[in-house]
Amino acid sequence: MVDPLSEIIALLQPRTVFSKRISGAGRWGVRYSDFGQPSFCAVLEGSCRLAVDGHRALTLQEGDFVLLPATPGFTMSSTDRVKPELVDPKVMAKQTGEVRHGTRGGRPDVRLLGGYFVFDSPDASLLVSLLPTVVHVRGVERLSLLVRLLGEESLERRSGRELVLTRLVEVLLIEALRSPAVEDTPPGLLRGLADARLAPAMRQMHGQVARSWTMAQLAKTAALSRSAFFERFTRTVGLPPMEYLLAWRMAVAKDLLHKDLGIDEVAERVGYGSASTFSTAFSRHVGQPPGRYARARRT
Repeated sequence: MVDPLSEIIALLQPRTVFSKRISGAGRWGVRYSDFGQPSFCAVLEGSCRLAVDGHRALTLQEGDFVLLPATPGFTMSSTDRVKPELVDPKVMAKQTGEVRHGTRGGRPDVRLLGGYFVFDSPDASLLVSLLPTVVHVRGVERLSLLVRLLGEESLERRSGRELVLTRLVEVLLIEALRSPAVEDTPPGLLRGLADARLAPAMRQMHGQVARSWTMAQLAKTAALSRSAFFERFTRTVGLPPMEYLLAWRMAVAKDLLHKDLGIDEVAERVGYGSASTFSTAFSRHVGQPPGRYARARRT
């Protein structure tokens, strides 16, 4: 059975992990501007406050894990609110050693392991848009173990480091994204996969991307009428069914073109009867013909 979540993470191509220890004591607060890259944070000890732009503030406790797939601006502080110090995330990322906020020296009130990585996918923005902006997971020991392994591996320079980090990030993403409760999940892939009616249709779309799907066929898979399926899918996933299918086909096509497959073969694999029909659809969706896109990626 095809797993759409695993497929999307594989296409995102996460790599290059950077992590560092962060601690805070007394009354402190830092304001990070929009970073754009995926980031994560695990609370090793104590508690603090996290307020991500556009979302309600969270009180993070020991054992909590937060994933921000696109990292908008956010404020992190002690539980006592203070005026935050402005921080440039790109400058902070270059600093080495543990970062200390608030009172210097002595035992900290909170210890964190924070980090970020990058997505190599040329379609990352589309795929990330299907994921929640903020993923907050509490009390999942597997995530704590993965974070500790990531922290240890990223600080050392052992052979095979890059491959180990890539695999750990992939597992970390899957573990984090399949943990949230359905009611806390905004429209997108996770909410769709949690819907007992929509999940079979989504798995069929991902598992047989080359099939000439119709709305009636997908609705039948979901055991719904066409109108009910369209309305439920659009409300739950955030895109109409056929738009979602087109977006997924184009994401797969970009990945295949990146692997130097011929346009005829790519067209066949993503459900188009001819290279010309595929080229027209690809050009309309991406903004340039597939041949030019492939050459640009190679360059």
